[in-house]
Amino acid sequence: MSPLSTRPTNAVLDSPSVSPTLKRETRRWLAAGLGGENPQPVFHAVPDDTPVVALPGLAPEIARDIGKNCGRRVLPYRMQDRYDRNREPRDFCSVTLDNGLLKAVFLPELGGRLVSLFDREANRELLFDNPVFQPANLALRDAWFAGGIEWNVGRFGHAHHTCAPVFAAAIPGVCGGQGLRLYDFERLSGLFWQLDFHLPPGSRFLYVFTRVLNPRDEEVPLYWWSNIAVPETPGLRVLAPAEESVFVSYSDPSGRLAYGQARLPGLPTIGGNDGTYPENLGFTNEFFFQCQGEAMPWEAALDATGAGLLEASTPPLNVRKVFSWGMHAGGRRWQDYLTGDGRSYLEIQAGLAPTQQHTIPMAANSSLSWTQAFGFLQADAARVHHADWSVARGAVREAMEPRISASDLARIHQAASVLADRAGIEALHSGSGWGALELARRGSAGLDALPAAFDFAPETMGPDQQAWLGLVVSDVFPDPDPSDPPGAWMIQTEWLELLERHLANASRPSWFALLHLGVMRMEAGDEAGAVAAWEESMGASPSAWACRNLAAAAARRGDRDGALERYARAWKLATEAGPPDASFAIEYLTESNLAGRFGMSWTFYLNLPGTLRESDPVRLEAAKAAFALDDLDFVESVLAREFATVREGARDLTELWFGVQAKRIAEGLGVPADEGISEKVRQTMRPPFLIDFRVNE
Repeated sequence: MSPLSTRPTNAVLDSPSVSPTLKRETRRWLAAGLGGENPQPVFHAVPDDTPVVALPGLAPEIARDIGKNCGRRVLPYRMQDRYDRNREPRDFCSVTLDNGLLKAVFLPELGGRLVSLFDREANRELLFDNPVFQPANLALRDAWFAGGIEWNVGRFGHAHHTCAPVFAAAIPGVCGGQGLRLYDFERLSGLFWQLDFHLPPGSRFLYVFTRVLNPRDEEVPLYWWSNIAVPETPGLRVLAPAEESVFVSYSDPSGRLAYGQARLPGLPTIGGNDGTYPENLGFTNEFFFQCQGEAMPWEAALDATGAGLLEASTPPLNVRKVFSWGMHAGGRRWQDYLTGDGRSYLEIQAGLAPTQQHTIPMAANSSLSWTQAFGFLQADAARVHHADWSVARGAVREAMEPRISASDLARIHQAASVLADRAGIEALHSGSGWGALELARRGSAGLDALPAAFDFAPETMGPDQQAWLGLVVSDVFPDPDPSDPPGAWMIQTEWLELLERHLANASRPSWFALLHLGVMRMEAGDEAGAVAAWEESMGASPSAWACRNLAAAAARRGDRDGALERYARAWKLATEAGPPDASFAIEYLTESNLAGRFGMSWTFYLNLPGTLRESDPVRLEAAKAAFALDDLDFVESVLAREFATVREGARDLTELWFGVQAKRIAEGLGVPADEGISEKVRQTMRPPFLIDFRVNE
């Protein structure tokens, strides 16, 4: 007998019970190139908390901690900002889990994204299966793509691993056959995470057991959101077992995000209209269903016929969210930009905290787990779309009841928990070598071993990890030529201590060790110590890398002149060492424009190598300088092209376009461009679709 059986109503009775199979396959996809990583460190935001506004009516217990520990942090990861929009057929490693009723397709190369969940009985794709892979600037490390289900851990924002490889292994299924494990080491918080997927015979639901492990001797803030993209069809409604939502306003006079609270289904940001219908959202919008206290929190995205995806979970994953790009021009442009053909999608999401500007404390040496279920649901359409919110929710509960319950999910969770510590049966895909390096460090320090589920083979360590492994095994750290790229960064306290020990023992501190020491100190909040380390690094052997960090530190302090002086020297050092990395030019141009040195920016741009002049960020900064210098033809030539790297919420392109229109009109009238002309342009003219990425216009 299987240790766990699914309820008969969770399957089509005349369908054969098929044991789940797991296959490693290839997914051919029309895909843009992801490119390499930016070698420069991006230092943490100041302050570490995100300043937000708590609107009147927001519950005190929610308002108290909102924004805490949610400031942007990238290190020790590097930015992924080298992608393009040149799409061509490319092959990606995929893993398929199939029980004859449901087929789930995962991409371990891209954060373990579940890109497709197909229900054969309903003959329906339950997720938004994006026809293209198109990175865009929406994640912590920049690159992000739309579609499927994304697993976000660590820090506010799309996760550091979302466009990076993770580990995959075959595991025993809870009811026989095989399941799939995705897992990795989250370097910023020092957490280990795993996702164990189970698809029991006869099940119409895919189950995922999630565990996050904090093996450290200190409490850390935990952030988790499962982001689920579904097709945005006419009449779609999103429902959850909540009476109230926490909503987000993008138009607070302070310029900050503002959070309020309201009874469902009305949404104050759209004049009290029903926000559970995405077609009512005239601009980019998001709100959070407060489902705390539910034995089985859930969320459903159901179309005009009452059919669609149901997601449910065990606690503590007890908050749900809707994100919609909105019906305005900017929202439609974002969808077209991300999907390639104007297809529409929205996201329903599940998280641990009241909003995404919250974390929950994770105790030292602890773990946290929950189980989610994903599957098809058909409910009574008339009741799903009833104006009475309680009637609509009741329709979903009634349809769910014979298919899945809190006790069902608790049993699945318990069965998956029993298997969670076991090692995988077969390795299917390798992530980076950072997990193996952390295991080596822990072993050297005599710390307890992790569960066998976290199998990071030593051979996964590459040059980036080997550079740091030397500190553990022999107190050795590389001393490369200053013209070489600086490699991977590290910020973990234990590695800072190892590097400091190495420097204390060294007869002559190397420029390279001091460079990394400065980065570690900066992330630890010791800016003066970081600057001292980089100055000492420059004294040991001048490098463009240390000089750039000194420039970034000066800019951070508001010392524009000091920053520009150091950026100029960093550029000189970089060009003397060989073809310079584009980051040196982009940062120099950006700082020069911020300082109002537009003539200097323009001259610098004109003297760049041709390949650098064609870079998206370089051309955008050059267009800002050209606008200030009244070279409107150049600005218009820049705005006529499609950009690959547009930041969510950025208005650079539309602001330039409005400015050009105002100057052209003033030129025709023979008068200076003043605020009156600019305001009239904004009120009467619409930017071209190609460049309109505004989220709240």
